Amino acid sequence: AAPARAAAQAGGMPPAPVAGPPLGRTGDLRDHPAFPSAFVTARDVHVWLPPGYDANARERYPVLYMHDGQNVFDPATSYGGVDWAVDEVMTRLIAEKKVRPAIVVAVRNSPKRFEEYMPQQAVKSATTLGTGVRGLWQGTLLSDKYLRFLVEELKPFIDRTYRTRPGRDDTMIMGSSMGGLISLYAMTQYPAVFGAAACVSTHWPAGDGAVIGYLASHMPSPAQHRLYFDHGTATLDSLYAPFQARADSVMRAAGWREGDNWVTRVFPGADHSERAWRVRVDVPLTFLLGTARK
Repeated sequence: AAPARAAAQAGGMPPAPVAGPPLGRTGDLRDHPAFPSAFVTARDVHVWLPPGYDANARERYPVLYMHDGQNVFDPATSYGGVDWAVDEVMTRLIAEKKVRPAIVVAVRNSPKRFEEYMPQQAVKSATTLGTGVRGLWQGTLLSDKYLRFLVEELKPFIDRTYRTRPGRDDTMIMGSSMGGLISLYAMTQYPAVFGAAACVSTHWPAGDGAVIGYLASHMPSPAQHRLYFDHGTATLDSLYAPFQARADSVMRAAGWREGDNWVTRVFPGADHSERAWRVRVDVPLTFLLGTARK
């Protein structure tokens, strides 16, 4: 049992019910332990292959990269004992022909999660905006190196090892909270690599909202990219609406069209947790991989 559930059971309390599919690790999951890097510390990488991958030897697949990979597939490794259920939800959406079959690459975070996920150049360019921002920029942020790991080391390995569609239109990135920030940053820094990003419960307040200011002059072309944002209204997510409104204004000014190449969704009552994200993960997955856009 995952740690949180085991603790509840040890105390004589039944585990809290979890919405969505049954907890578990399902499908064809392949682990790459301690994946090495010249840029950041080694970490485990988990690769989920869509149903029929082995049977369809000529088929090639789009790839979705996800951060905080320990929370994506397996409740035994997930924060609070609840995973996003991306394996179960993708299986269902593929069977319902709502999304294209795709490979999902889940990259675990390191102990330096904040340093790797906080958009480095956004903070650097905003050092005069407030003490909160100045305190971040001490040359210790690692997000540029983390993205080099993804783009220069991990992606080439995935493209060599699995039958992928390696182009921009078939390469997507997704994460929650700080993972939302780094997903957005990845597309601004590598617009030729990532064609779409999903930013779930994006933690805009980090660095006094520095990333929003950075967006104004660093948005990729709306003609060639797609963006998904969302947030709830409870716990930490209750802080996000004003920041998201500012980000939406930047998007409109840059020529993005809401409902077409960009979506912002609000989920009333949803909090900032894996439990909440697993309930709605089908929404960003469908935006990224929906068959209507094939």
